[in-house]
Amino acid sequence: NETAEHRSGVMRFLLLLCFLIAPLHAAKWKVAVLHPLLGDLASKVGGDRVEVIDLIGPNGDPHHFEPQPADLQRAGGAKLWLVAGMGLESYLPALRSVVGNGKLCEVGETLPALEGECDHEGHDHGSHEHGKDPHWWHSIDLFRRAVSVVEAEFAAVDSEHAADYRHNAENFRKALDDLERWAKRELLRIPKNRRQLATAHAAFNYFCKDFGFTAVPIQGINREQTPTAKELAVLIEKLRDQHVTTVFPERESNPKILRSLARDTGIRIGGPLIADGTGAESYEAMVRHNVNAIVKELAPAKAPE
Repeated sequence: NETAEHRSGVMRFLLLLCFLIAPLHAAKWKVAVLHPLLGDLASKVGGDRVEVIDLIGPNGDPHHFEPQPADLQRAGGAKLWLVAGMGLESYLPALRSVVGNGKLCEVGETLPALEGECDHEGHDHGSHEHGKDPHWWHSIDLFRRAVSVVEAEFAAVDSEHAADYRHNAENFRKALDDLERWAKRELLRIPKNRRQLATAHAAFNYFCKDFGFTAVPIQGINREQTPTAKELAVLIEKLRDQHVTTVFPERESNPKILRSLARDTGIRIGGPLIADGTGAESYEAMVRHNVNAIVKELAPAKAPE
């Protein structure tokens, strides 16, 4: 009858529509990232338009990672490769030769860098061009600028959806504005005479610059450098002169030197900080974790009500 034929026709039309629409949702383009926090950034800006291939993974260490053939195969066909830059990735020259038609973007290269206290040979961050400190992501302001860098790169690859990337980037920048206001408010609880941030290695210089702390790294930018006995004596004197009360290990490493310092000076060992995004669910989660850990140790205890 006509009703049955009509229903059948409608059903065929809907099935055809689903068949035509499905590829539109599936047509994502690949972006490969080589830093845990860049994976979050790419996902926030790209939304459902991109497939983010996080080669390091949430628990990987960008200091010691080198792409293997299986990683390159997984990222095959990526139109864009995002790396932190500033000399962090020692393997970049080799990577450039295998990315094919994809573009390699060093996100940090356009950002203002702090000088790093390191040698140019034999450390685990590669060459550190001009002594740059590559830990720029600890500045919320620089990470906000990095959002704009990635937005522009995405729009260049996929200009048809540039408005989507712009919208996503604007939302992420607003979220970072809120995060920065929260961090400043929390850190104001720490008096100026307690704003010495002693950490396992020199990963938090950008954080200290933005929030008014003095960085007191136990090791340099190179995690593997252990101070000599003479350097250790100087360091202990420095910690005492600056009235450091707490030294913070990192979730990624907890060198024996910290335990020795704590034993010799009576300085407390605080909760571990996240230096490279390893193990953090997102950029915001890393910042909140670090700020909360620092405030817990350095802010004066509230008087009981």
